[in-house]
Amino acid sequence: MLDVTVIEDAEAAAVSLDPIRARLLAELAAGPASAAMLAGKVGLPRQKVNYHLKTLERHGLVELAGERRKGNVTERLMRATAASYVISPLALAAVQPDPDRFRDQLSARWLLALGARLVRDVGTLITGADKARKRLATYALDGEVTFASAAERAAFIEELTAGVGALISKYHDGDATGGRPHRIVVAVHPTVRPETAAGPVAADETEALTGPDPVTGPHAVTAPHAEGPAGPETAR
Repeated sequence: MLDVTVIEDAEAAAVSLDPIRARLLAELAAGPASAAMLAGKVGLPRQKVNYHLKTLERHGLVELAGERRKGNVTERLMRATAASYVISPLALAAVQPDPDRFRDQLSARWLLALGARLVRDVGTLITGADKARKRLATYALDGEVTFASAAERAAFIEELTAGVGALISKYHDGDATGGRPHRIVVAVHPTVRPETAAGPVAADETEALTGPDPVTGPHAVTAPHAEGPAGPETAR
């Protein structure tokens, strides 16, 4: 079972979003089970559960883990193909975000568009690497910093921009023969507090990065990873 996988197909995404099927996926992520075993947990007849399992299997979201005899019946034990799933913007290809449409470093929606592209591109790279049976070279940095004031936050952003820009200028070689381009994404956003994750967002969590008021909550700093565009060669 994979730790996480990306759903790129629109039909598979629709299947996974069905509440009953999502519940079945969660149950099967915990361990293999048969339709009969799942029926009692989700409160549905075995035949209906079996129908949902076949639909999930058809879209590659669950797979056969084994079979066992129970009386005169052979039960199929199914398991989820991943512990968790992420839906790629490719599932909504016609309306997927395009960060190149506008660029605003202080826009939360532009950050969201960048994040969506990250999910799409890494999902495509993972799919290609799996097919080629190659490892995918990636890197991620995740941390958290609390700023004492908006002024310090602005100074941090200025230094971060200059530092990353200097590294890019130092190592970028557009004329390198056989060189592989990599994408760098660095993001700074307020940390979502556990108590507000499922409810209204606090005012300080929506404050602009250059806002005049002091910051009262922590901020996350992430450099998700650097990767090249998808292609036949998916790892180097």
